Amino acid sequence: QVQLVESGGGLVRPGGSLRLSCTASGSIFSISAMNWYRQAPGKERELVATITTDYSTNYSDSVKGRFTISRDNAKNTVYLQMNSLKPEDTAVYYCNAACCIPSYQSNYWGQGTQVTVSS
Repeated sequence: QVQLVESGGGLVRPGGSLRLSCTASGSIFSISAMNWYRQAPGKERELVATITTDYSTNYSDSVKGRFTISRDNAKNTVYLQMNSLKPEDTAVYYCNAACCIPSYQSNYWGQGTQVTVSS
């Protein structure tokens, strides 16, 4: 049984920063690509950032240059450092594990953490 637990969300003013964390139980973390998604009210869930098993990263255009994804395999944890936050970044942020190399056919999700950017 794989569980993903996110933390670090909250209320922040525009221009501020937050760091989200997602810790995975089980033994799949090091062989999974890890993703952060977000879903704003009335919108579809969108992929924000990805980090592969070889530490390659990719970002959506809307967050490129402001967000940084990283992983610590020793702690089974993936992070999303969010800087220069904007009101349009307000959403529920979800951690996703795409398991496992080489096929990545299984997906696991966290429960989500709310990020609100408002003055």
